[in-house]
Amino acid sequence: MKIVKNGPQLWENLHCTVKQPITDLYDLVNETTGTPLENYHDTTRGIQDIMADCIRNHLSLRALGGSWSFTPIAATDGIILNTRGLNSVFTISASSLNPNYKGKPEELSFVQCGNSIWELNNYLNPRGRSLKTCGASNGQTIVGAMSTGTHGSAIDFGAIQDYVKGLHIITGPNSDVYLERKSYPVVSETFIAKLNTSLIQDDELFNAALVSMGGMGFIHGVMIETEPLFLLECSMRKVPFDQQLFDLMTRLDFKHPQLPYADKRPFQFQVMINPYDMKNGVMMTTMYKQPYRKDYTPPEIKDDVLGPGDDAPCFIGKLTQVAKSLVPAIVNNLLAASLKPYEKKIGTLAEIFNNFNIRGKVASAAVGVAKEDCIKALELLLKMNEEHHFVGLFACRFVKKSDALLAFTRFDHTCIIELDGVLSKESLKFYDLFCDAMEKSGIAFTYHWGKMNLLNADRVKRMYGDYYLRFLFARNKLLQEPMLQVFNNSIFKDWGFENGGNARSVWV
Repeated sequence: MKIVKNGPQLWENLHCTVKQPITDLYDLVNETTGTPLENYHDTTRGIQDIMADCIRNHLSLRALGGSWSFTPIAATDGIILNTRGLNSVFTISASSLNPNYKGKPEELSFVQCGNSIWELNNYLNPRGRSLKTCGASNGQTIVGAMSTGTHGSAIDFGAIQDYVKGLHIITGPNSDVYLERKSYPVVSETFIAKLNTSLIQDDELFNAALVSMGGMGFIHGVMIETEPLFLLECSMRKVPFDQQLFDLMTRLDFKHPQLPYADKRPFQFQVMINPYDMKNGVMMTTMYKQPYRKDYTPPEIKDDVLGPGDDAPCFIGKLTQVAKSLVPAIVNNLLAASLKPYEKKIGTLAEIFNNFNIRGKVASAAVGVAKEDCIKALELLLKMNEEHHFVGLFACRFVKKSDALLAFTRFDHTCIIELDGVLSKESLKFYDLFCDAMEKSGIAFTYHWGKMNLLNADRVKRMYGDYYLRFLFARNKLLQEPMLQVFNNSIFKDWGFENGGNARSVWV
């Protein structure tokens, strides 16, 4: 493995919400002298050597994906490993499959941790395959997106981690394992021998490691399940914010009169809300799965108009910090120009969710609630906004529950309420006030691990209950001292995953 050591520096994430003095940033790249599998093994050994150095020098270690998280998940005062150069992809042969696996070899790909979502799309689509879902931005790496619970809005499938079926985890200088569910075996002993590791089939350990925010070892490779290439037919319509919409959002029964199809359940569904123009309604987006065909025109990518797969941070950076009295007018002007209804735009998952650009400094938080509570939470949010004007907009996405222990999409159908605005002290204060208001309301909620939040150990324990304790037990089972300390960082400790703590997250 090739390592470029960049030396001590002040590391900053992509969204400019985190600054961290670090001991070193290592850029990692696979060797090219051997076969892809030999080079993969060489990288495994190289990472183990780095772990040994961290133990000797009492340094913490964090893997960095696309640097997309708004939270300090990838930050550490020790060493950060830039994994973007670790992007090999391996096809799976029939001999590598467990006899009890119900699928076919072409449904699976074993992918290295640094593969971005757009790289996987570029690999899979020409082969007639597709990821099952993705987030709105595709600059994230597969492991980074999985580890933070990146969700998308596939209402009857789930989040990115839900199509990951195996994990190759480097757990120490002399240890690594391949982890999969005992209830869902995928690989054979032949595959394990090729990977030169040992197999653990354990549902609890696997569900703990899926969304573990970099705290359960270095996840070197993941086995993903794909599906045949498909198209999404997307429409965005302005609809009244009324009881008919409330019934749709709280029940997901899709009987609204302004849906494109009266008898078809959409693949994805979201509602986007401009809090300063409620009298004119809100934007309802639906995406319906269609069989793939070649005779279609992909959606045109425009820099100044919100496309079918864009989320608010793609353009919200055009807003600026302004006087409170000017907020409604400024937000309305931007959204009037950027949010334009459209009908039946068609593209593949990769063509619809094609953004990996950041425009301006933005703040983004996401709260998860049960779909039944989404209108209560929205009413609370909108009432609070009457006094404390938020420079941005709100959106609701709906996602099926995940089996990952710490998935923030933990309700049967989670409504993710997103608060996207300018990066300012006022926005951060708004997030704080909303968190307090939610707690006082008694509405059960969670936070997106990768977006700005006000989590502390006590809140994490309340939100996840027994799942929190089960995660800690699994982590202690998979990692031994001193690796538990190597994979700690300050935010991990603040959230109560090591030594507890009550400190709120700190933002620049």
